[in-house]
Amino acid sequence: MPTRLGFMKTKISVVLISIAAIVIASSVAFSNSDQDKGAKYIEIDGGKRGKVPFPHHRHQENLADCTMCHSIFPQEPGSIEHLKEQGKLKKKYVMNKLCTKCHKEIKKAGRKSGPTKCSTCHIKAKS
Repeated sequence: MPTRLGFMKTKISVVLISIAAIVIASSVAFSNSDQDKGAKYIEIDGGKRGKVPFPHHRHQENLADCTMCHSIFPQEPGSIEHLKEQGKLKKKYVMNKLCTKCHKEIKKAGRKSGPTKCSTCHIKAKS
């Protein structure tokens, strides 16, 4: 015959296990949800050479480390252009120090990479 203390321990265990299951299920559901990952594509003002289309979500999937880029500029729409206007970011810095540098390193490692030449990223407007 179970004692009252044994019954309470069982009841507490069931409650704690239920809470743990809910917390785990919630965290898994949240991590797999379509969180705000920013724009799917970003178009960067490339000056005279033309705009630069940037497949943002593809980079997120391939790199899985936002700090590679966002240690230099904030995770806000238009932050690159805003920093350039303020004189806090040189026009070609992002492309030369981040984009092409990373693409070249990936290519050198023998993996498929993005463009490494200016002309393959910039899209000039048709006149």
